[in-house]
Amino acid sequence: MEKRQFFLEPSEMPTKWYNLVADLGEMPPPPLNPKTNEPAGPGDLSPIFCDQIIMQEVASEKWIDIPEEVLEAYSMWRPTPLFRATRLEKALGTPAKIYYKYEGSSPVGSHKANTAIPQAYYNKLAGINRLATETGAGQWGTALSLACSIYDIECVVYMVKCSYEQKPYRRSMIKLWGATIYPSPSENTQYGRSVLAKDPDCPGSLGIAISEAIEDTVTHQNTKYSLGSVANHVLLHQTVIGQEAKKQMEKAGDYPDVVIGCAGGGSNFAGIAFPYLEDKLTGKSNVRALAVEPASCPSLTKGEYKYDFGDTAQMTPLFKMYSLGSDFIPPSIHAGGLRYHGMAPLVSFAYSKGLLDAVAYKQTEVFNAAVLFARTEGIIPAPESSHAIKAAIEEALKAKEAGEKKTILFNLSGHGHVDMAAYDQFLAGQLVDE
Repeated sequence: MEKRQFFLEPSEMPTKWYNLVADLGEMPPPPLNPKTNEPAGPGDLSPIFCDQIIMQEVASEKWIDIPEEVLEAYSMWRPTPLFRATRLEKALGTPAKIYYKYEGSSPVGSHKANTAIPQAYYNKLAGINRLATETGAGQWGTALSLACSIYDIECVVYMVKCSYEQKPYRRSMIKLWGATIYPSPSENTQYGRSVLAKDPDCPGSLGIAISEAIEDTVTHQNTKYSLGSVANHVLLHQTVIGQEAKKQMEKAGDYPDVVIGCAGGGSNFAGIAFPYLEDKLTGKSNVRALAVEPASCPSLTKGEYKYDFGDTAQMTPLFKMYSLGSDFIPPSIHAGGLRYHGMAPLVSFAYSKGLLDAVAYKQTEVFNAAVLFARTEGIIPAPESSHAIKAAIEEALKAKEAGEKKTILFNLSGHGHVDMAAYDQFLAGQLVDE
């Protein structure tokens, strides 16, 4: 029987975060102040971020130490397991080997805790007692609410309305850990009220929810904004995923030909892929990195590489990224965490340089892949993570057709235990492509 499980000891957990910027050979385009079109400095970010977060956002050093207090909190669930999907391989009849890094073993059920913990920690050190944020499907909102409960910080979450209605148990988790939650657009902010005045039935978007969270931040004392994806410091924190995976793949005696992650804002894709791109950039491998997005919100595959706002109300600096436009309202797909109009600037820059590939899939084909995975590997995946599963299956079938051996690694970024309403709709034939 082939070995399926690959674990690390607690002592093997990464003690530093990896910064891709250091190996790129050139600095990515800086964010711009929209009023002056000049590069945004720390002063432009200080109204919403604490100083330590800003330092990490603009960091250029390759390795950044993980504080001992953060490592202690990480030890609640890290290191996370790596599995070989032997039953899926058999079902596909492929010569390819498929591995997946399982981030659903965290208390919140996804990878989002990897950045929620350090963000709450640094804000606590800075004396901040209140954090405001947005969340799409609720994975980030649950993660930050847990982190804030650990560090005794008040947490306010603006959850995209369609997901707020689709995923009641995410709401329950956020409340259980002590946070306050509003459906976005909400009546709680001036911008939310203005959106509802124009469209009372607006399903919301991450761009709108970001605008509400930022407005909340700048209108309340001792409050900072916390972001679950897109920003450099968020991608940095997620690199614990890929660093662990590299050690586990070494224990498996293998190395991936392709590394896959779903991509909405870019955090979990960066988490698994950036440590492998280090190998590519330093000449150690020619690994292929593949970002997978929904066909209904295809910022990489159909967006324009340009400077754009990170939110709908145009309150953020301008970021050079692949974008569908800050006013884009995506369809109400169940992969709510991927419903963002733009891609992380650092992921976008790497894509513009040809360092990674991207593909987009429709909702129903993604759910078909999720069902096959659940029936072979036993884990019910989150709709977001299922995009990576779909791409892994396609890569394995291509290897079968070509008769070539290939090693595939993907990030299973979260479980779908609180997404069962979506599976109910799919199994009843009620889920459609939008």
